[in-house]
Amino acid sequence: MNAKLIFGMTITLSLATAMPVQADSKSPYLDAKTAAIIKRDFRDKGIAKADRVNQDELQVACSKYRDDMPDGTNDMPNRTKVNLEEKQLKSIKWPADGNFVGDWKAGEKLAQSGKGMTWSDKADEPAGGNCYNCHQLSSKEIAYGTIGPSLLNYAKKHGSREESERRAYGHIYNVKAYIACSNMPRFGSMGILSEAQIKDLVALLMDPESPVNK
Repeated sequence: MNAKLIFGMTITLSLATAMPVQADSKSPYLDAKTAAIIKRDFRDKGIAKADRVNQDELQVACSKYRDDMPDGTNDMPNRTKVNLEEKQLKSIKWPADGNFVGDWKAGEKLAQSGKGMTWSDKADEPAGGNCYNCHQLSSKEIAYGTIGPSLLNYAKKHGSREESERRAYGHIYNVKAYIACSNMPRFGSMGILSEAQIKDLVALLMDPESPVNK
């Protein structure tokens, strides 16, 4: 066997013996090690800043417990799913004019755009919603993401009442207020989309003439 390989195996085994860790994905040692590697290897580039890897309270809880979040623990007291969602709900800035609906045609273009948030994008250029990557938006689409539920006939399923429009706005602005560990981005709370853009997406979901409801 190659001497270098043997030497490398010896060093690895020695380290493993000197620093035993639990074979547990929730091990504090592994959590700290992972965080250190991520922070070491990510760099600022263009508008994409390395601080994106820093997790807030909600992200820490969802990374640790996902859908099995307990009702408070020694290391996370009072950070229950309900409490975390309540905090996220407070971050939603509702439209001052009380109107939740914009232009569905603008919303369709926005939903089909994956532009934005990468290092090569400009800070003053509006980002897209990238909705098609996770949701079905039209019965005519032949390719779409399935991470999120199909949005076909959204208005028919939820009704076009103001409360449904408000809820759709809230979900797009910060879905974590309703589903703490959802994979969907917090488009409004994180400054990805503007109020006007979110209204346009609500229109896409609610307008009976939009491809979502055809």
